[in-house]
Amino acid sequence: MTERPSPTALVRSLPATVPFVGPETQERERGRPFRARLGANENGFGPAPSVARAMAGAAPQMWKYGDAQNHDLRNALARHLGVGAENIVIGEGIDGLLGLVVRQYVEQGAPVVTSLGAYPTFNYHVAGFGGRLVTVPYRDDREDLDGLLNAVKLQNAPLVYLSNPDNPMGTWWEADAVEDFVEALPPTTMFVLDEAYGETAPPGALPALDVSRPNVLRMRTFSKVYGLAGLRCGYAVGEAETIRNFEKVRNHFGMTRMAQEAALSALEDQAHLQWVCGEVEACRQRLYRIARKNGLTPLLSATNFVTMDCGGDGQHAMKVLQELGKRDVFVRKPMAPGLDRCIRVSVGPAEEIDVFEAELPEALKAAR
Repeated sequence: MTERPSPTALVRSLPATVPFVGPETQERERGRPFRARLGANENGFGPAPSVARAMAGAAPQMWKYGDAQNHDLRNALARHLGVGAENIVIGEGIDGLLGLVVRQYVEQGAPVVTSLGAYPTFNYHVAGFGGRLVTVPYRDDREDLDGLLNAVKLQNAPLVYLSNPDNPMGTWWEADAVEDFVEALPPTTMFVLDEAYGETAPPGALPALDVSRPNVLRMRTFSKVYGLAGLRCGYAVGEAETIRNFEKVRNHFGMTRMAQEAALSALEDQAHLQWVCGEVEACRQRLYRIARKNGLTPLLSATNFVTMDCGGDGQHAMKVLQELGKRDVFVRKPMAPGLDRCIRVSVGPAEEIDVFEAELPEALKAAR
């Protein structure tokens, strides 16, 4: 056997896997494209035309590295949010920032609390840094705040994760419930509040920004309603010293100049954001109707997707997903027990929803 360098014991212990199999991978395996790309919670309505123009204008400057301090974008976000620039860190999407948080707060073997079936990329980072996942089942299709809090205290966990609104169920907690959760947390536990879908949530779902607490990090993104998933730009908001710690571990040239320019332009075009939010709501209502017409039960959603209860078990829902795939419709589904009875359908342009609506009845018939 050829001798080779040996990875660390931790790396050797990990499976060779990724949290998601992307639609492009599936298309290559299938040998044809999807007609409806409704599985990745992207913004199929696209970025603002003003953003596309800004990107085209910036293209000749791409020989330059991006600003390592993300100065203009941080200050624009600070003005937009009413906080200081020192309260914001920019990163390669929320996914990249989650990895930095785990790296900062989780020693090997340390317990990390999350919900069973919640966003798997967070779990991926916890495993990658040697943390020990402690998972709490959902209750009534929402993340169980009491269960999460009890697990944190029982395990003396240094880190807890919650997405609100939630992925993969699309449900949410009102701001006062989240604030009560924060108040009850031990001050030594870092709370990551993932608000990737915050712009599509009801007004009462997001607590007011409070940058005085050193144990709360609020995560937001340009990937969803701003339509820039392909550029990977997210940000965290928190207390100044907590944010400064990111400077010790982040990739200072990780944000491309194009991502910075596009995000800055997107932030300036709030009219387009409001238009997208209107399209998201209209499409959610249409997806509710499609689900009910086909005997499925949609969950009310605060996100850019609708989760649909297929009325059976996880095996039946998987068959529905697979039959939709055979018909060139890309959707995803929750995988945790109890949640896996559902499929998850992203909102999208009318022509793609038309394809889903046309193919769903036959997919359900075949799955039965």
